[in-house]
Formats: sequence, C-alpha cells, structure tokens
Amino acid sequence: MTTVLEARDVHFAFGRTPALRGADLRLGEGEILAVMGPSGSGKSTLLHCLAGILVPDSGEIHFDGQRIDRLGETGRSALRRDKFGFVFQFGQLVPELSAEENVALPLLLSGVRRSAATAEARVLLERLGLDGLAARTSGELSGGQAQRVALARGLVARPRVLFADEPTGALDSLTGEQVMDLLVGSARAEGTSVVLVTHEPRVAAYADREVVVRDGKVLALTAEPAA
Repeated sequence: MTTVLEARDVHFAFGRTPALRGADLRLGEGEILAVMGPSGSGKSTLLHCLAGILVPDSGEIHFDGQRIDRLGETGRSALRRDKFGFVFQFGQLVPELSAEENVALPLLLSGVRRSAATAEARVLLERLGLDGLAARTSGELSGGQAQRVALARGLVARPRVLFADEPTGALDSLTGEQVMDLLVGSARAEGTSVVLVTHEPRVAAYADREVVVRDGKVLALTAEPAA
C-alpha cells in the first residue's frame, strides 16, 4: 500500500494539557481510515495536525514524501487549498452564499475562472442529488442537504485527502447513512484517501480500516493492509 499521509511520534499540547503523546498513523492511497475515540481523546487534534491546521510540538507529518510540519503558514494554507478537502460536523457553509457558490469557493480561491468553477459545482451538486437547490442558501436547506453541499465543497477540487470530522454527528441515522453512502461512493470514484473521525461504530464501519485514539496515542483496531 502506497502511503500518502503519515504521522510519526506526534506530540501536541494545549498549554499544559497534552492532547497527543506520541501518535503514529499511516494513510494509504485511496484508503478510507476511521479514527475513533471518545470526546477529548485527541482524535480531532490528530486530524488537525495531519491537515496542517495545527503544527505538532514535536514529531513529523509527511504528505506525499514531504515534511509538511516544516512548512510555514503560507505553504500549509496552499496545501489545504490545493490537496486537501474538508467536511465538518456542522457543514460550516458560508451563510451568505448559495449552495453553488459554497461548492465553487475552493476552486475560486485556487484561481479557477468563475464560469468554470460554478459549472463544476453544478455537476457535483447534481451527482449528490442536489440539482434544483443550487441557488438556495444554507438557511434554506435541510441538515442533510446542507451536509451534502459541504461534501460537494470538500470534493470539488479533487483532493488527494478528504478530512471528515464527525460528518454525520448533527444528522439523524437515516440521513447520516445517506451522507456516508455518498461520501464513500464519491471518494472511491475519485480515488481519494479519507481520514474519517468519528465516535460512532456504524459510521466507522464504512471505512477500510479502524484505529482508536486513546490517551493521545493511536491503537490499531483492524490490521493495516500489506504494502
């Protein structure tokens, strides 16, 4: 299995409170990896370190053979814009923008022309069953619809890695299953690797492999595929 993203002996503390105490993690190309653990275990902190949002106090983060923990904020921002996609628990859509504009935003920030960006956004919205809703703002969408818009936004730039932090946490069971079916299906179709942070076993079951964060360290729940 070709490694696309890796954490090596990562430590991170919020002030004097340690969150990660030597975390190690490896994500394969095209793999969907579930990162489990109770609230406060450090799983979201690990995701933020892997995504370059936080810089570890010590340890290494490698993406595609590059030490991203050594990059400055400008370099890490470019990486998040061009190579990574994100889906969060509450969607975090821009309320003033329409669904189409929200989805097109990552492409616009990368310098893609507006006409091309909105055309790509419309295609993805239709693929996720949201055709006819492109002009609606987040306040005019149901929770499941808004989360599908957030998923479309996370995938529109065809990222190498999609980070999904409790993507169904604010949804009912049926809607959550629909969102996960779309997330997994879209990631498989594009060959996107996924880091899926969740505390729900039914959500983790969609992944190829599961690990758990406990006391700031990562423990394997299922075996890692052979290289």
